[in-house]
This record gives sequence, C-alpha cells and structure tokens, in this order.
Amino acid sequence: MSEFDLVIIGGGPGGYVCGIRAAQLGLKTAIIEKRPTMGGTCVNVGCIPSKALLDSSHKYHDAQHGLQDHGIDVGKVKLDLKKLMSRKVNVVKELTDGLDFLMKKNKITVLRGHGRFVGKDSNGIDLEVEGEKKEKVRAKNVVIATGSAIIELPNMKPDGKHIITSDEAIALDQVPDHLIIIGAGVIGLELGSVWHRLGARVTIVELLPGILMSMDRQMREQAQRILTKQGLEFLFEHKVTEAKVKGKEVVVTLEGKDQKKSELKGDRLLVAVGRRPYTDDLGLDKVGVKLNQRGRVEVDPHSLATGVPGIYAIGDVIEGAMLAHRAEDEGVMVAENLAGKKGHVNYEAVPWIVYTWPEIAWVGRGEEALKEAGIEYRTGKYMFKPNGRAKAMNEPDGQVKFIADKRTDKILGVFIVGPNAS
Repeated sequence: MSEFDLVIIGGGPGGYVCGIRAAQLGLKTAIIEKRPTMGGTCVNVGCIPSKALLDSSHKYHDAQHGLQDHGIDVGKVKLDLKKLMSRKVNVVKELTDGLDFLMKKNKITVLRGHGRFVGKDSNGIDLEVEGEKKEKVRAKNVVIATGSAIIELPNMKPDGKHIITSDEAIALDQVPDHLIIIGAGVIGLELGSVWHRLGARVTIVELLPGILMSMDRQMREQAQRILTKQGLEFLFEHKVTEAKVKGKEVVVTLEGKDQKKSELKGDRLLVAVGRRPYTDDLGLDKVGVKLNQRGRVEVDPHSLATGVPGIYAIGDVIEGAMLAHRAEDEGVMVAENLAGKKGHVNYEAVPWIVYTWPEIAWVGRGEEALKEAGIEYRTGKYMFKPNGRAKAMNEPDGQVKFIADKRTDKILGVFIVGPNAS
C-alpha cells in the first residue's frame, strides 16, 4: 500500500493547486482523479471551454455587426461551427496537457479512478481508488476537493439532444433555431450569449425577478437592460413545470406568479439551474465526515478542517460561492497550514465575473447587503457613455460603481459592467 503525506480527492482547480503547493512545500502528495484528464469541470467542460466559445462568438458577432461602424467591410461573414468547436477542444487539450506536465514537474502521483474513504486509525486514513484496477492508499491527511455536479430537474431529464445540460451546450454541432434556457445565473447568461451571437433565438426563463440576484441591484438591472437590448429574451418570475419532446421540438410548460400557465416551444432546452456539491459514493460515513442540510461538507470556516482529524474540504463541496479561484485560494491555504505555515483566504476580496458582453465583474458587497448589515456607506458612479475611451471603442454601454464606508472611506464593493471588465 502506497503512503502519502497528503492525498487529494479531485483534480480540479482546488485540488491540483492544493497539490502543487503541498509538493512545493515538501509534502509527498497524490491526487485521485476519475476523469482521464486533469482540471475538473472548470477546465474540461466549464470555465475554459465556455470562455473559448464566448471569445469566438464575440468575434463572429463583431464581424457581422460591429466592424462596419469602424469603416471595415468584410462582406458576408460565414460561420464554420465545426472549426469553432475544434478550436475550443484544442484550448482545453493544451491546458490539460499543461496540468499533466505540472504534476510530473512537482512529482505528484496521479491516481486515476474514483476515490473513496474506507477507514482510519491512529496512524492514518485509508482510501480506495477504483479505476481500471482497485488499489488502496494511506494518507496522513486528506483534502476533499470533489467539486460539484449539475443539478437535474426531476420532470425534465436531460436526453443529451433536445433537453441538455451545459456539458452538451458547449458542444452542439449546429446552431439552435430557438434555445430555451432555464436559469438566469452565470451559466445561463454566458451560454445564452454564445448561441445568441451565433444566430439562435434565446429565451431565458427565471423563477426570480431578475438576473444575478446576489449582485448589487442597480448594477444587475443595468446589465439586464443591456442584455435585453442585445436581443436576449427574459421571462422572469416564471417556473418550468414540465418539458416534453414532441418530434424535433421541446414543449415547455410555464407557470407565472399569477399561476397562469403558458407554453414555449424550442428545439433545445438547456437546464442551467445551478450545481450541487459532489459527495456521491465518497465513503464519508466510513470516517465520520458530516454533511450539512444543504449536502455540503461541514468544515471549520477558518481552517477548512472537517470534524475528523486529518480530513479537510475545499471548493464547491463546502459552503460558499462555487468559484474556481476561490477553491484555488482554499487549496493553497490548506497546503500551507499542513506545512506549518499560516495560510489565509480573504473571502471579502474574492471576485465574481460573468463573461457576457459587456462583461459583468464585482468584488465585495452591494448596497442591499450593506443596508442589511447596518453599515453606512457612500457610492461613486460613472457611466461609460460620456467616457472618451468608451466612445473611441464604440462601447458606450456600461458603468463603474464604487461603494465605500461612509466614515473611513474603506472600499467595501466595486462593480463594473463594461467591455473587458474582467
């Protein structure tokens, strides 16, 4: 049985960054990863492929609708969707190959397969890796970095063709005529933007009254107006009660806040209602790791230690925002603490970015959150429209907003809706 100072379950951003930092600090480290490639959801089917598509679709849309204003006439613009998708695949491959190199460079053992706990004693923690063959390993410490999985709705099971998840939405072989999306969060807005730019009619159905409801209200409403002006269609305060495939169509039954029902028809339905912590078949009960009521691993908010000595958890699998860079920060912190250093994460300074166009970016708290906390503040705002640089770029839509403590001028929140806000 192989023995390690640290075993990490999950090779996504939190897991591989934790592993690299631990190895740099002298810990004998292994990462258990069930995918054939490193990088987790983010690199393989999430952040990275979606950003590649967002960039390509923006260039296509700009060539169709934006270049003429600059005196550039490119004639009829043709979309080669197959080549666009091939570029996305190559971007992902280059990054996963790079991660394989980093594993070797830092002498990290990568164990391919599904990892689960099988027991523990005073000398260590035992895990089983089920891949092409079964093997057992022992660790002094374990980090659970298993990430999250797509939430599926019981009355609209994805079939991979008509009713799809984000995994399929980044790999369609033709532009939909009408893409219906359930969910006006980050995933819905980004993938809706991709396919709208490429020529699809896009309707986004949202149960809540607006997009990005955790964001500062004034700024999210500004972003919502811009996206609506671009042609994205929104149906707020509607829930989807049923979806049926009829021939080549998906017929979606909607119910408004007045309980009135209506139907919406499209050729694709993307279910983008969020993600859940992935704790399936990890053997948590074998070692006593507890989950909270929301199904997330319970940890100390400062050390990220579970209630079981030697076992930690980071990223999407614990409470907090499901953000890759947050998981990376937590991975570094845990690795440094295990090596006797003083790791720390400043959760007040973790940024959010939505890669629509214009981009939406923020860090800190908005006005509503500060009012709820009883904190007095003042704001500074500036629209892009009168800005010389924005005019020169022909990008007048957007705004910057700073929120500061009324007494000390400490910055409490920064919000940007605008080109390249990230």
